[in-house]
Amino acid sequence: MTKLVQGVRKYGLLAAAACAASGAMITHARLPAASPTLEGPVKVAARRVTESQYRNIIADTFGDWVQVNARFEPERRQDGLLAIGSTQLSITPVGFEQYYGAARSISDQVLSEGRRATTVPCTPRDAEQADDACAATFLRSYGERLFRRPLTEAQIDARLATARKGEDFYDGLELALTSLLIAPEFLFRIEVAEPDPSGAARLDGFTKASRIAFLMWDTGPDAELLAAAKSGALDTPEGLQRQVARLQASPRLADGVRAFFTDMLQLDAFEGLTKDASIYPKFSQTVADSAREETLRTVVDQLVTRNRDYRDLFVTRETWLNRSLAAVYKVPFVSQEEWAPYTFPEESGRSGLLTQVTFLSLFSHPGSSSPTKRGVKLYEIFFAQPTPDPPADVDFSKVQASSEGTVRMRLIEHMTNEGCAACHSVSDPVGLALEHFDSLGQVRMLEDGKPIDVSAVLNGKQVSGAQGVGQFMRDNPRVPATLVRNIYYYGVGRGFDERDETFFEQEAQAFAAAGYKVPALFGQIATSPYFMKVVIPSGAKPVPARPEQVATRHSADSRRGAAR
Repeated sequence: MTKLVQGVRKYGLLAAAACAASGAMITHARLPAASPTLEGPVKVAARRVTESQYRNIIADTFGDWVQVNARFEPERRQDGLLAIGSTQLSITPVGFEQYYGAARSISDQVLSEGRRATTVPCTPRDAEQADDACAATFLRSYGERLFRRPLTEAQIDARLATARKGEDFYDGLELALTSLLIAPEFLFRIEVAEPDPSGAARLDGFTKASRIAFLMWDTGPDAELLAAAKSGALDTPEGLQRQVARLQASPRLADGVRAFFTDMLQLDAFEGLTKDASIYPKFSQTVADSAREETLRTVVDQLVTRNRDYRDLFVTRETWLNRSLAAVYKVPFVSQEEWAPYTFPEESGRSGLLTQVTFLSLFSHPGSSSPTKRGVKLYEIFFAQPTPDPPADVDFSKVQASSEGTVRMRLIEHMTNEGCAACHSVSDPVGLALEHFDSLGQVRMLEDGKPIDVSAVLNGKQVSGAQGVGQFMRDNPRVPATLVRNIYYYGVGRGFDERDETFFEQEAQAFAAAGYKVPALFGQIATSPYFMKVVIPSGAKPVPARPEQVATRHSADSRRGAAR
């Protein structure tokens, strides 16, 4: 057993945290036709926070000066999104050690001698010994931001007991803060349902606050949002609308948009991306990191800063470059800034996201392009249309024989093969139309000395090259409809259910009527009653309601009843 784990066990933290974390795993049920009735609060879902959410919460709680030095466990993609897979994640022993190491480091920074005067909101009677009153003030203040809801008295008492084990007040406070940072209430987004005045289930205010904050800002609720949850304001359409509008108008909406598109566009795949150095000497980790950033900067600039039509992402020739990417694209870079806007000339053949290094390099082979992989991923990401795995006995020899004709000629073998045509006749044409770009995303016009044919028939219409594909994507109503679906499932952390289809149709129509503006779509989904619909899983565990919450909730419900 490592020293880290021994250190945790010494203060009685490991067993409690490990048991609670395992209990936080909840399997989602299918969406019910109507909200069930409840007798009291129950836990209905738990999602492990992502690395970016973890870092954002720490920065928001303590300050962006805190360094988070940790390796985070891999996430899991399900139904096309990591956000859905997060509901199936627990924490391994090795992962817990990493979280514990990060927690000790953060606590040490926050309570260092040079920071205590500003980070601790009270002065202990005697710094050489425990002070429950001052420690409780500290824990309540920071615990509410970390747990995304007020701490119960039992949670406070447990941390005070831990703090008394320290060699002095600040050493004990550091242990108590560490226990908050390894608690499942911090590491997981635990959602709670409660009965409304009629007994029907609804998400409690703090769960609602977390849902909209993580969707729109990729972080936990701020003080104002927590106050709205505490007062019951989020249980009214007007109160919810007011807070969503505030988050939507904030510059931090860009963080939420970046996080969502990082997930939807599968940019996490860069972590394992490799290229054959003998064929693509320009490829490096710097190029990979830059390509990811180029795509995210383009998305935020087009959709948030300029509030443009989402569909234009597939036809725009505007992007952002740094010196490394300019070398890959073979264009001049004269700016003195690290990043600068750039517009590709029309003759470049570039057309939106599908012709950036990101998409072209992620969905190719290490040493060659792959029309099939590009086509499969295009339909998976932008149409929510996954391609089934090939049969176990399929013969890849002809398509992999690089010396026998062009890629197009070899893929025709699959498109005309009875066992392969069903999938390849869909995925391959769009991929073949992108063949003017190699595995790194560089322009090429020849393959083995022969001109590359980039013609294709998509939905019965003849197109040519990437610009034809881009226009096909822009004009296809399924593309924005899929975005609506993905944002919803990203926000609720739940997989596909056919009973959602009517809701998606209505939201897609509203998205179109509003001009396909993504900031408005985020607000539209976050304020929908459907976004807060309760799904009660089997085996849901009751949670004790705090007396002060019950009183506040009943008082707020009574006032609303009197108003009606």
